[in-house]
Amino acid sequence: MKDPASNASGPVAPYMAVGLSTVAHCIAERRHIKHNIATIEDAIHAAVSIIGINMPVKLIALAEGALTGFTDEIFDLPHRLAADELFIDVPGEETEALGRLAKMYSTYIVVQCKARWPEVIEGRYFNVLFVIGPDGEVIHKAAKNHLWCREHSCTPHDVYDRWVELFGSGLDAFYPVLKTADIGNIGTICCSDGEYPEAVRALAFNGAEVVYRPSEAVPMTNFGGSPGGSWMVQNRAHAEFNNLYMLCPNIGPVYLSAASRHPIDIAGGNSHIIGFRGEVLSQSASANNTMVSAVIDIEALRQFRAMNLNSNWLKDLRTELFREMYAQPIHPKNLWMKQDPLHHGAVDEIYRQNIESLYARGAWTRPHFRHPGAQRLPEGDPGMSAEQWAEAKKMWSCWD
Repeated sequence: MKDPASNASGPVAPYMAVGLSTVAHCIAERRHIKHNIATIEDAIHAAVSIIGINMPVKLIALAEGALTGFTDEIFDLPHRLAADELFIDVPGEETEALGRLAKMYSTYIVVQCKARWPEVIEGRYFNVLFVIGPDGEVIHKAAKNHLWCREHSCTPHDVYDRWVELFGSGLDAFYPVLKTADIGNIGTICCSDGEYPEAVRALAFNGAEVVYRPSEAVPMTNFGGSPGGSWMVQNRAHAEFNNLYMLCPNIGPVYLSAASRHPIDIAGGNSHIIGFRGEVLSQSASANNTMVSAVIDIEALRQFRAMNLNSNWLKDLRTELFREMYAQPIHPKNLWMKQDPLHHGAVDEIYRQNIESLYARGAWTRPHFRHPGAQRLPEGDPGMSAEQWAEAKKMWSCWD
């Protein structure tokens, strides 16, 4: 009898994976995305022509923010306004533009962009991870599950009941993996997702062999004296604990608007690719239209998992010991089922309640002195209104 876990299509040839760090302009309208796509297209042409000399480039990864920048987060825009005016559909005209490049070079392109998902819920946008195949079509789609405290995106957990109704409650519903015959099994998370070991572990249980985790910001990327800071530490640990590759491009310097004279390097560079033993295969200090690349050897990974009796950790995980750890919730689900995601100040209060819940259950011990915590300045600012946004959009007038 044939082993159902075997690869019916035969061995996977080694190939080059590329992570692109591109300079990005924050957008004020969806049509402005074309300016960032032009930069991305140049970067893809350069990457394939240079790196493809060594070995075929089969996987190209863009950074978080490469298409749109971070306008909604910086300006604390009303969620529905940002959904209507800034973000994309998957598939849509932007995926078609990238699809032409994927088809041209017979490669996979893995992308992040905030996007509407109307079949889940109207009037919302999600932080979407998607893969475009060599035929130019979108073949994988997932959503970011954990946000940093200044991101307005909706997550599956925020509309949990609706998500489960459509996709079920299994790991596949929240951490799907794209399984291919020619580049292995690809999992996708984004930025803050990787702050939680469970995210990559969930992808590993679903068969992931390469995990895409784009972008992180300072101070995480420059904390301490080692390149990449704690972002690098996390990704090396994900790779080592789960025996998989981590593909981690960081966003380049970001222009606040089309009128900005200089970009700001909010992310701190240090894109990298990590091997399945946690070793750094490629790293670039700069993110100013740069790239990282490395050989991905899926067969070597599979042999390591199959032959080892020591450091292929997933094989002897004692799952029963951890079953009760997550029985009691921390962050409330279904927050945005009936209302739009709120502005920064109001969401800060939700996080503070989460902190209090950890004290209440005895997980944390309070410090002796109580000091004011992190806050949005000025305190009490409700966020930018539609009228204020209309005035602010004049910064993008040079694109009009």
